[in-house]
Amino acid sequence: MSTLSSASSEHPLFPPPSIATTPAASDPLLFPAHNPSLDSPSYADVMFNQFHDRFPESNGNGEISGEAVSSPRSQSSSSDYLRISVSNPQKEIESSNSIVPGGNTYTSYLITTSTNVLDYGGSDFSVRRRFKDVVTLSDRLSECYRGFFIPPRPDKSLVESQVMQKQDFVEQRRVELEKYLRRLARHPMVRKSDELRVFLTVHGRMPLPTSIDMASRMLDGAVRLPKQLLGESSSVIEPQDVVHSAKGGRDMLRFFKELKQSVVNDWGNARPSVEEEDKEFLEKKTKLRDLEQQLTNASKQAETLVKAQQEMGEVMGELGLAFIKLTKFENEQATSNTQRVRSADMKNVATAAVKASRLYRELNAHTVKHFDTLHEHMGMMLAVHNAFSDRSSALLTVQTLISELSALHSRADKLETSTSKIFGGDKSRVRKLEDLKDAIRVTEDAKSCAIKEYERIQENNRSEIQRLDEERKADFVDMLKGFVINQVAYSEKIGNEWVKVAEETSKYARERE
Repeated sequence: MSTLSSASSEHPLFPPPSIATTPAASDPLLFPAHNPSLDSPSYADVMFNQFHDRFPESNGNGEISGEAVSSPRSQSSSSDYLRISVSNPQKEIESSNSIVPGGNTYTSYLITTSTNVLDYGGSDFSVRRRFKDVVTLSDRLSECYRGFFIPPRPDKSLVESQVMQKQDFVEQRRVELEKYLRRLARHPMVRKSDELRVFLTVHGRMPLPTSIDMASRMLDGAVRLPKQLLGESSSVIEPQDVVHSAKGGRDMLRFFKELKQSVVNDWGNARPSVEEEDKEFLEKKTKLRDLEQQLTNASKQAETLVKAQQEMGEVMGELGLAFIKLTKFENEQATSNTQRVRSADMKNVATAAVKASRLYRELNAHTVKHFDTLHEHMGMMLAVHNAFSDRSSALLTVQTLISELSALHSRADKLETSTSKIFGGDKSRVRKLEDLKDAIRVTEDAKSCAIKEYERIQENNRSEIQRLDEERKADFVDMLKGFVINQVAYSEKIGNEWVKVAEETSKYARERE
């Protein structure tokens, strides 16, 4: 690249001084010296300056820059900032012994935070966290913020960790973790949460309680199930349990009750006592499903464009290399000044092709950055599905409790009727009746809590849909502006390179005339 762009007259690809400069061309009266300061700035320079002023790039050294930690919309909407960077991956040894070779080692990452949020009690923090801590944070946020569009965490990628080079995998995970934490920092509710604050600020072992894995919860629920069926353990859904999904496996009996209710809803003749009646929500849910499909299609087309631009850059580079070889051959075989001039012209074509190749690669890098917005919103669709699943689960819990209450009242009425027919009453039946009344009271409380939880999730869904719509509009406008600006600017830069070649070879057109 440097040999092509240099202007040394001693280079073998350049013509001799006697050919390159004629007396007429060196006359300052006929050809005054060019003053670059008199030129008006090009469209590319103006637009690039404006664009880079609005979207400064990260330096990639773990230092926090404006764009790298918050989007333009978050900067304009609030004076509070929460800037996060992930850097310096470090291999560490776990204190516990492992029978698997290398199983007691893990990678920790330095997480640096800068903020002016008062709840954090400071401005700058640095902690080391491992991927397991990120999993714990994600699980806690999912449990505590049902109905919100919580950004999904990166996958564990066990297969990739075995296939990819260790250094490449660690770097890829570092980038993914940084993106994930920055998405959390942009969420209006999560950024103020105690869970995220503790994760970002507390040194040493993270004090958040580790979530029990699904297999362990299912095992505990399976052990408890026989006792519930035999009456040795309470089979009534407690009020404090309804704020959690039955799919967690904590209560297998509740899980089967809700599964039965789901089957009745789908296949039974009677309509559920409570249904989703928010027509506006149902319409927006359908639109979001359609949006996901449109995002998928747009993402595929964006990938096609990126591949085409990449191929164009590669082909242009190969063309430049071919002309360089041809120029060298012509220059070595030259026996006249005319051949040397033609060799110099081919060298200019080669230089323009190589520069165009570089510009295509730069354009492609910017295009990938802009279209990353599509992939980010596609990833958010998983969060949307999870939030809507929370809503459906909460509604199913309400329906199950209403059915459970109906069954309990029916049993109590029958038992009370049969007891009243016995003179003096039956102590065992009276005791059973009292137990049923206690179960009805607890279930009524649980139903009230379940309805409140369902209404809370409804409100969370409503506010999140509105927020997502606003952010999507702002993000897509920025994406399209950036994409168009770069396409126009780089097209001008590439065009300018070929204009120079056209001007330098214009004498051939005049010779034909």
